[in-house]
Amino acid sequence: MNRLKKLLRGAGLVLLLVAFLAAWIVLPWPALLALAVAFALWMVLTRSGRQAASVTGVGVSTLGQRLGASSVVVIGIAGVVGVLVALLAMAEGYRHTVSSSGDEATAIVLRGGSSAELMSVMTRDAITTIERAPEIARDADGRPLASPELVVAANLPRRDNAAEDGSVQLRGVGDMAWAVRPNVQLVEGRRFEPGKRELVVGKGARRQFARLEPGAELRLGNQPWTVVGVFESGDGMESEIWADAEVVATTYRRGSSRASVFARLTSPSAFNAFKATLDADPRLQVEAQTTLAYFQGQSAGVSKVLSIIGIVVGSIMAIGAVFGALNTMFATVASRAREIATLRAIGFRGIPVVVAVMLETMLLAALGGVLGGLLAWLVFNGYTASTLAGGVAQLTFEFKVSPELLRQGLKWALAIGFVGGLFPALRAATMPVTDALRAA
Repeated sequence: MNRLKKLLRGAGLVLLLVAFLAAWIVLPWPALLALAVAFALWMVLTRSGRQAASVTGVGVSTLGQRLGASSVVVIGIAGVVGVLVALLAMAEGYRHTVSSSGDEATAIVLRGGSSAELMSVMTRDAITTIERAPEIARDADGRPLASPELVVAANLPRRDNAAEDGSVQLRGVGDMAWAVRPNVQLVEGRRFEPGKRELVVGKGARRQFARLEPGAELRLGNQPWTVVGVFESGDGMESEIWADAEVVATTYRRGSSRASVFARLTSPSAFNAFKATLDADPRLQVEAQTTLAYFQGQSAGVSKVLSIIGIVVGSIMAIGAVFGALNTMFATVASRAREIATLRAIGFRGIPVVVAVMLETMLLAALGGVLGGLLAWLVFNGYTASTLAGGVAQLTFEFKVSPELLRQGLKWALAIGFVGGLFPALRAATMPVTDALRAA
């Protein structure tokens, strides 16, 4: 019978943990704050709550005497949160950089069935037909704001290791590319001149690759090129190099074909009509998307992989932090056995004792979560890294430690504190009073 009771009690604890963790993950922050307010009211308005507050106050007041053991919990959880937030910040930074390259007022047209620009080839006739679509905006001279572009992968020596080449995306464009993307601004030098082997490089590409300073000469496609300017855009375009489309096509033997057409629409609401116009033309075998949807799709796979890596690594470290918290709190309960037994002997119930031990653990966990999030923000927010984009070219991006990631890190810390404090708290509440007083 006793064995059955223990089995049922253990199953109940497991269900409690599963329910708590599931609710902790699913519930939004407003709901969690509402629960916290309800818990605070319970501590203020009920006898058991006031007892829990009293026991918690006694435990917190002795933390200074247990500084070494308490630091184990704080530092362990800070490490978990710091690593987790840093890895998720990498995924968030990549996603933000790529997805911010587009908007709903600009469309990209690729050959049908192509998932990326490097896989698309469009003929001159198709491009001319696309430019005539009435949904494309016009400039002051009545020209369509459409930019046929060619994309190739080129190799350049890396800045951090000149002996090793990296892949950079070389984009062949015309004058209309600057009008379609008004966010692209020169910060050094000038634009390339049509018909010349001149390059304008993004700030991200210059940070990543060697010999991309204005005035420098380099070889691409076995031809000499000169860097004449540097641009910034605040998005993934900064990892590219731009040159005259006709010269790029001649150098890489692409003829008159282009990879894509970027078009500024008359309004964001005009996209559906623009897509319908292209689909209705039997001469075209193309696929149109808003640039926002296109670049979000390009970033989804890598962002998902980076997020999964962050959660897996964080989970493994969290298990270690839980065991650290368990050892610390079991030792704390053992050292305070006489005190806890005395409180129970004079009328304190088991629930206040459980709540007090868990609150102490979660306070330490919250301190660790704040410390880990702060360190991740100080060290990694704005940190520049690079990875493959589309599997062929390197994309430079910055880690982005957002408030949402900091809140997520704090939720992980509190969950670790809950699990790490639950079993020691139950032991403190169920310890026979006479045995505890005799052992002390």
